[in-house]
Amino acid sequence: MRFGVLLDHQYAKGEPLAPRIGELVELTETVRDLGFDSIFGIHHYLSSLQTLQPLSLIARLIDHSGEMEIGTGILILPLGNPVHWAEEIASIDQLSGGRFVLGIGSGYREDEFAAFGLRRSQRTRRMVESLAVMQQLWSGEPVVHHGDHFQLDGQVCSVLPVNGEIPVWIGANSPAGIARAARLGHAWLSPGNVKRNWAVGNLATYREELVAAGSSPEGRTYPIHRDLYIADTQAEAMAFADTFPKASYAEYVQYGMDYFETLWEEIKAKAFFFGTPDEVVEKIEDFAAGGFNHFVFRVQWLGCPHETSVRILERFAAEVLPRVRANVELEVTTR
Repeated sequence: MRFGVLLDHQYAKGEPLAPRIGELVELTETVRDLGFDSIFGIHHYLSSLQTLQPLSLIARLIDHSGEMEIGTGILILPLGNPVHWAEEIASIDQLSGGRFVLGIGSGYREDEFAAFGLRRSQRTRRMVESLAVMQQLWSGEPVVHHGDHFQLDGQVCSVLPVNGEIPVWIGANSPAGIARAARLGHAWLSPGNVKRNWAVGNLATYREELVAAGSSPEGRTYPIHRDLYIADTQAEAMAFADTFPKASYAEYVQYGMDYFETLWEEIKAKAFFFGTPDEVVEKIEDFAAGGFNHFVFRVQWLGCPHETSVRILERFAAEVLPRVRANVELEVTTR
């Protein structure tokens, strides 16, 4: 079982970014020193918030990340050209010594696609074709590709990944998207704001789709995003949810996700890993029993003090992580 952190590098307009970048470096070092396994950045253009671009940020953090995996969670692949993505990502993978994980998604914000002169309705096809072109480029062989969106006539990628390939996680929250990830043979990245039964049920379906596509479900990474907060009482945790986390999720309402407003009480109670150490251990073990084995936690939200995020991580490392890992080792030795 592995644990990572999803950086929330979005800030209010007008806020100086230099101090926030320093905090991201410090948080990365904290995550590294506390024994986490991975760290990821997010991706948007033209946001209502200042949003540092993830590939640039990840490159900045490489020297502070130790041996952790680093990557995107997610990169909106249809908004770029696969030649650009392939060479940028291979470059970062080389800079990190082969530690990059590519989390991708098809995107959803209409204004992003309009600004790039793209049709939102084609986003899934562009994502799938982009990924196919990128993987061909990473082979190091001349690529001949005549698709619906991209054309190559024997070009060769100038930079290749350290290990010849990049692990891919595909973010999806629809049955069709989850099945597609399985058919493509890549990990499905479960979203962080869904309830337990939805996540576990769709993971079971994803594993069935893997088998149907001729792939073994064994020995794979099954990642999931979760918001994390550790408190002395459940009431304290729920009260905290109504502060900075609620403000962050309220930003999504303007993009048509009004359920973050109408279903807020249900989301914070049933989707977040908010609670006492005992409750968080129970949630992790419950999801692990359902098949998830790489938990990527969000501990930053709009306006949340840096010290609060660090404190969450420290409490997790001291009061949750040893117990979870000990329970996993016990389970393995008693099989």
